[in-house]
Amino acid sequence: MEFHYLRKKITMKLIVWLGNPGKQYEKTRHNAGFLLVDQWVDQQNFKLFSWSKTYKAERTEWVFRDQKVIVLKPQTYMNLSGESVSVVAHFFKIAPADILVIHDEIDFDFARNELKFGWSHAGHNGLKSIIAHLGTKDFWRLRIWVWRPENAHYSVADYVLSAFHSDELQTFQAEQQRLFGFIEKFIVS
Repeated sequence: MEFHYLRKKITMKLIVWLGNPGKQYEKTRHNAGFLLVDQWVDQQNFKLFSWSKTYKAERTEWVFRDQKVIVLKPQTYMNLSGESVSVVAHFFKIAPADILVIHDEIDFDFARNELKFGWSHAGHNGLKSIIAHLGTKDFWRLRIWVWRPENAHYSVADYVLSAFHSDELQTFQAEQQRLFGFIEKFIVS
């Protein structure tokens, strides 16, 4: 008697955490993605990031519930993130619908976060770059509040490149598990 085992095909997902490399950007609002990624990777117990010149990024891989997950930290600076994302997506043949981009969002109220599919870039230069390089806006985004006061007397660029205040950082850290829940929802979808 011959047995044939059907193996469930492992699909692939790409999670991109946006930020800027370098110490001077470490705790800035624009680096909301980078602030979370190391804690998430540590919590999931997967291998450390390794640098890839080809991908212009740090990356690691992991299998979670029959999903291979590539975790990517582009090192191109925010405005050029699409260069890294498109190379990885094309090399691994990952469809845009299987990509999640985690980024800062200044138009949200304090502590509001949202998982959304196929939205415009709304002026976010990292998203502009990704949309231009992928040729579509049809990918997932996890929008993380960084909240800009209405009466701010500085430019958007100056604001997002400024550091979180300590109370904002505490709230941001308190939201981590909820944000990680959004990521798991994306992975298993």
